[in-house]
Amino acid sequence: MNASLLRRGVLAAGAALALAGWLPAAQAQTKVPLRISTPAVPDDWHAKMWTVFKDSLDKSAPGEFDVQINLNASLFKQGAEPAAMARGNLELASISAFDIAKLIPEFSIFTAGYVIRDPQHQQKVFNGPIGDEMFKLVADKMDVTVLSTIYLGTREVNLRDVRNVKTPADLKGVKLRMPGSKEWLFLGEALGATATPLAFGEVYLALKTGTIDGQDNPLPTVRAAKFYEVTKQVVMTHHLVDGIFISIANKSWNALTPAQRQKVKAAAQAATAYNNENRLKEEAQLVDFFKQQGLQVATPDVDAFRKTVLQAYMSSDYAKTWPKGMIDRINATK
Repeated sequence: MNASLLRRGVLAAGAALALAGWLPAAQAQTKVPLRISTPAVPDDWHAKMWTVFKDSLDKSAPGEFDVQINLNASLFKQGAEPAAMARGNLELASISAFDIAKLIPEFSIFTAGYVIRDPQHQQKVFNGPIGDEMFKLVADKMDVTVLSTIYLGTREVNLRDVRNVKTPADLKGVKLRMPGSKEWLFLGEALGATATPLAFGEVYLALKTGTIDGQDNPLPTVRAAKFYEVTKQVVMTHHLVDGIFISIANKSWNALTPAQRQKVKAAAQAATAYNNENRLKEEAQLVDFFKQQGLQVATPDVDAFRKTVLQAYMSSDYAKTWPKGMIDRINATK
């Protein structure tokens, strides 16, 4: 048999194998890789939601995507995801307003206390014209497309010892742990406390030993991290309705077909609905849980906190970067 006939024979055999489905997957249809990086721990709702995302895509687009979920910041450390997405080293992540504000100062309006009123207000703001405008800035300046807004919880003040806290003045001298960025520390100071930067993993021991007097987090985090074991009071300040944003790198988004984009967005929305529903349900149950653990749950003068915190922001350099009229538009969103 001459070389030409041999070549044709090999090609014909290869085609037959491909039709029979016997060739390796790499030689058949190539799946679109979607690597996900999140700092969330496995039992948190915003970790579990990524399984909902994957299952939704597997159902709507069988065989089209290779969804790879990486929890516990095992792929990229928290805060490093936007840069990895811009470089093309990561497809998907959930990024915070604080991450965005580092690169887009206008977005710092969503790191300010008491700007978003409640979870329902959050969804209306970000799913309407305001969200469209602000997310366009993210797409243009960060090479990242926001797909949906996740409710992460409403942050409360959690104290090592019981105090009579009615107004921000009652937190004077309290060493309140905050995440380490200047935006977070500003919020802690606006609440009336002495903001103290500390890594999340060090908070439990610092509360136990008295290195800090308190910390702020949504109630589900207080339970998950077992902070209730080393604290005696939760003060329901409701000072920040916290959110994160399911986002995809523009490079990945632009490479998808219109039909694939629709399916990816629908999967993100399904994941968000799952997280938001379960997180709200859990939050509603936790006041009773903390009382059962022996904690005092106190309600301060929230209006006094709101007025003091907003005044601090409105007279700060942050407010100078906010789009003109944006605070009024957010307030007017019903």
